[in-house]
Amino acid sequence: MLLAIDVGNTNAKFALYDGAAGQPLARWRIATDDRRTADEYMVWLDQLLRIEGHDRRAIDAVIISTVVPRALHNLRLLAQKYFGVEALIAGRDPVSWGTALRVDEPQSVGADRACNAIAAQAIAPGRDKLVVSFGTATTFDHIGPEGAYMGGIIAPGVNLSLEALVAAAAKLPRIAIEAPASASVIGRTTESQMLIGVYWGYVAMIEGLIARMKAEVGAPMTVIATGGLAPLFEQHAHLFDHIEPDLTLNGLMHLYHQRGQDA
Repeated sequence: MLLAIDVGNTNAKFALYDGAAGQPLARWRIATDDRRTADEYMVWLDQLLRIEGHDRRAIDAVIISTVVPRALHNLRLLAQKYFGVEALIAGRDPVSWGTALRVDEPQSVGADRACNAIAAQAIAPGRDKLVVSFGTATTFDHIGPEGAYMGGIIAPGVNLSLEALVAAAAKLPRIAIEAPASASVIGRTTESQMLIGVYWGYVAMIEGLIARMKAEVGAPMTVIATGGLAPLFEQHAHLFDHIEPDLTLNGLMHLYHQRGQDA
C-alpha cells in the first residue's frame, strides 16, 4: 500500500492507497506542526490505521509533498523508522513532476499546486482546467490541455481574511465561517454583517476571477474545486464542474505511479 502525505500551512493530510489499483482506502488530517516528531506521527497514525482495519506493515511506499520544509525531516524519519522505506519527495529526483511548469519561475511553484495539476489532468485530459484550491491561501491555477501548469492567482484564504478583519478591529467578534442562512446581503447584526461580507464577498471574488481567467484563456475550461474549505462553497454548483477535496493527495498517487518520466 502507498501512504501519501501532503503538508500544507494549516493541515497535514494523509491518505492510504491500494498500491496496484490506486484506489483510496482511507484519509486523515492533522494540524500542521513542524515540531511534531516521527514517533508522535506514528502514535496518531497507528491508531487510525487500526480503527480503519489496516495493518501498517502493509505500507511499502511513502510519497510526500510539503510547502513546510521544516516538517520534512520528521516525515522522512517516519517512513524510515516505522515503514522501512525511503520516502519519495514530490518534485525531487527520482520523482520529477512529469508535467511542464510553464511559468517564469518554475522552482517557485508550490508542490501542492504541481500535484493538483497532475490530478486535474487525470480528471479532464485534453481540456483546459482551472483548479480553485481553498486553503490558507486560495489559489486559481490554469492547467493546459496536455497537463502543463500555465500559471495562476494567489489570494488570501477565507479564514485568513476573517482573522485579519478581527485582529484589526477590536470590537468585532470571532465568528465561524459558514454559508449564511439567508440569501439577503443586508445584515441586521454585527455577526450577520461580518458573515455576509466574508462569505458573499468571497463568492463574488471566486465568480469574478473564474470569469476573468476563462475570458483570458478563451477556451472551454473544466473548473475543479479542492481544499479543506471547498465544501463550504459546494452549494454554488454553477461555479465548479468537480469538487475534489483531496485533489493534492490524488496527484501524489498519480505522481508515484508515473515517477521517472521527464517533464
